[in-house]
Amino acid sequence: MDEQPRRPTIWHILVRALLARAALLPFGDAARGSHSTAARAWRLPVPIDPDEHVTVPTAAERRSRAGVRCHVDPDGRSVVVDGIRVSALPETFVELAQKLPLVDLVVVGDAMVRRMIGLDELRRHCADASGPGAAQARAALAFVRSRVDSPMETRLRMLIVLAGLPEPQVNLTVGDPLTMARRKYDLSWPEVRLVVEYDGRQHVDRVDQWESDLERREAIDDDGWRIIVVVARGIYARPDQTLSRIHRLLVERGHPDVPRRMSEAWRAHFPVHA
Repeated sequence: MDEQPRRPTIWHILVRALLARAALLPFGDAARGSHSTAARAWRLPVPIDPDEHVTVPTAAERRSRAGVRCHVDPDGRSVVVDGIRVSALPETFVELAQKLPLVDLVVVGDAMVRRMIGLDELRRHCADASGPGAAQARAALAFVRSRVDSPMETRLRMLIVLAGLPEPQVNLTVGDPLTMARRKYDLSWPEVRLVVEYDGRQHVDRVDQWESDLERREAIDDDGWRIIVVVARGIYARPDQTLSRIHRLLVERGHPDVPRRMSEAWRAHFPVHA
């Protein structure tokens, strides 16, 4: 649990695309890849699902196939992505909400609105949606933000928010009026000049030296900005320690909205592995 989920290789992507095509073959032209099958076609960051998912417009068109889960939806829109007919993006989000937990669903939503669909369009669709997944989609959408660069940034932000801490700004750009240099911070509270950065390096020669370097980096003020560095272990294994560091510095730097005690709601989504 110390490492972030691995990105799929190009071979994994190609194999799953072939499996999606094969899953659709026994069905009519109105069938579409849906749920995680559609998400993979859209290159969205979703957990591994061993099954392919196909949605058909009527119950009479359902088929039973090994490794294929068949769903019925008479109204959902579809589009063709890389030669495969799949659910449109808003439909995919609601379909995924039927199964994905909150944080994973927000990761998908952030990825969607970063490069694929406007946040307002996704909100309109979810507001009008009904049936399985609709309520969960609306709940997750309240946490979706634009301009998020990576799934791990989303997870880190959700850890902070679910602990009841003030929500940080996403990808704030700060310019130096003297040097004209510009620096972008993953997550920040500019009112107290506090930054949280996720460091995703997976391979280093000496882990102990790397972690020591990160601790020293935190101690350096950059024009009054304090930087907290978080690695994968701080999210997947010791989220409690990560929150303690952030909470302490928010208090020390005088953030007006930081609570005296953090909420315990984060524990349902971020297990501690000491």
